[in-house]
Amino acid sequence: MEREKKLSLKGVEPILIFGAQDAHLKRIESEFSEVSIVARGNDVTLRGDEEDVRRVEKIFIELLALVNRNGELQTRDVEAVIRLSTLDETRSQQPKDVGKEWIEDEGDVIVATKTDAVRAKTLGQKRMVQESKRNDIVFAIGPAGTGKTYTAVAIAVAALKAKQVQRLVLARPAVEAGESLGFLPGDLQQKIDPYLRPLYDALSDMLTPEKLKEYMEKKVIEVVPLAYMRGRTLNNAFIILDEAQNATSMQLKMCLTRLGVNSKAIITGDVTQIDLPRKSDSGLAEAPTLLGDIQGISFVYLDKSDVVRHRLVRDIIEAYENRAREKEPKEERRHEERRHEDRREEDRLKSLAAKTNPLR
Repeated sequence: MEREKKLSLKGVEPILIFGAQDAHLKRIESEFSEVSIVARGNDVTLRGDEEDVRRVEKIFIELLALVNRNGELQTRDVEAVIRLSTLDETRSQQPKDVGKEWIEDEGDVIVATKTDAVRAKTLGQKRMVQESKRNDIVFAIGPAGTGKTYTAVAIAVAALKAKQVQRLVLARPAVEAGESLGFLPGDLQQKIDPYLRPLYDALSDMLTPEKLKEYMEKKVIEVVPLAYMRGRTLNNAFIILDEAQNATSMQLKMCLTRLGVNSKAIITGDVTQIDLPRKSDSGLAEAPTLLGDIQGISFVYLDKSDVVRHRLVRDIIEAYENRAREKEPKEERRHEERRHEDRREEDRLKSLAAKTNPLR
């Protein structure tokens, strides 16, 4: 059935949505050739099949939200929104298994609150939601600002509300980012609390203060340092290990082996922000190689296109990534020189040993 829909883009410059020389508009038209898109000033008129018009309308709404949040719209943003629209269409055509459905509402909603809904806003976040439904353990690896922690907490809270699990256990390694715990004031719990604060903040957005307090007092929700999980078996639980790049290989193994019957886990981290004395000690860095082929474990990689913080965060990440790529050849040369020096020293010692003990 044909439908006409009029949209108003009040509050933004049309060129931010349509792109230079209408480049963004033309890209949407090429994807939805059956929909007539007429733009005049701040108004857009859509005409075509009802379902196609609905999808294009949703794309414009998402693009408008991106401009309002970031102050700009880039080609990759438009491509990501179009891909998400296609992903939604594919999902809507698949039969729903109500018994296994973790999302409590249609569209991108992960968990509903009294005043709002927490949604998966990017392709990477959507993949986290999907993979957590298909697998018992999901690793979400990506840079700062991509919403890894927030999305993981939303998925876990949704599972708790849907009675898929009976408790949540959220953990972080207590590794200081260039600072010393010993010099912080207070007892051990007061020293550790700042490291766990991001987890408390996410929970506070999704649960009322009364409900969160009740859950914490009854140990339905626990927010603990990683070391506190040793020796436990967690049945009917949803475990989140945040900042996993700062967990050693043995600590990560310890955490993963806490899973009991009917339990799930999401492990989040950024391998470019390792605070351990030796970066090679990070369990997260080696996890894809060690665990990548195990059925029931999935890896989701987020990148700068998934950044949902200030628009500058994406540019900052890109700048650091470029510098890292430039340093790689220098680092490799330095390592090669050290290997040559080691070999020369080894040859010198062998030669000296032969002269000292000629019969050996």
